[in-house]
Amino acid sequence: MQALLGRKLGMTQVFDDHGRQLPVTVIEVGPCTILQRKTAAVDGYDAIQCGFAEQKAHRVSKPKLGQFKKAGTTPKRHVRELPVGADADVKAGDTLTAAIFEGVSFVDVSGITKGKGFQGVVRRHGMRGYPQTHGSTGHRVPGSIGCSASPGRVMKGKRMPGQMGNVKRTTQSLRVVQVQPDKNLLLVNGSVAGPTGGIVVVRTALKKK
Repeated sequence: MQALLGRKLGMTQVFDDHGRQLPVTVIEVGPCTILQRKTAAVDGYDAIQCGFAEQKAHRVSKPKLGQFKKAGTTPKRHVRELPVGADADVKAGDTLTAAIFEGVSFVDVSGITKGKGFQGVVRRHGMRGYPQTHGSTGHRVPGSIGCSASPGRVMKGKRMPGQMGNVKRTTQSLRVVQVQPDKNLLLVNGSVAGPTGGIVVVRTALKKK
C-alpha cells in the first residue's frame, strides 16, 4: 500500500531515546474500508477507492448506498481514490489500518490548509507596507502595480490581495516517530497542513526511503 486516509488529531510532544523533545503531529490513520479495486486491465490504472469514518445512511445517496452494500460495509463519510501498486493483494471489502505503516521511516502528508478569507498584500505576501508617519496615507496598500507605456498592463502572476489559504498542501519526508496499530495512530515529527480534525492523506515518502 502507498497511501491511506486519516484525520489530524492535533500536536503534542514526545521524548526520544536520547531524551530530546520532539514536536509531533498525531494522525488517526484508518481504519479504511476498500470499496472498489481498480486494475490496469479493466480501468487503465491501478488504484483503490477507500472509505473513512462512519456516516448515517439517510445522508447518503442511493447509488452510494449500493456501492457500500456491494463492498459489504456501512456508509462512509469520506471516500477517496488512492494509488496502489499493481501487485497489491487487496480487494473490495478489506479493511486497512495504521499497521501498514509499521517499518516505514518517512511519510508524505497532504491536507487542506486553514482558510484565511480575503487578505491584503501585507498578510498574504508579507510585504512591508508604506511608512506610518511623515504624511503617508498608504500604510498597507500594495502601491503601483502596472508598467509604463510598454507593455502598459499588469503582468500575470503579480502578487495582489486575494483569497488566502484553503488550498491543498503536502508536507514531504516527515519522520515517523511512533506507530500505534491498536489505536490506529501515527505520530510524525513536524507539522501537517490543516486544522485539528481535518482529513489528510498519508503516503509513504516519495523522496526519502
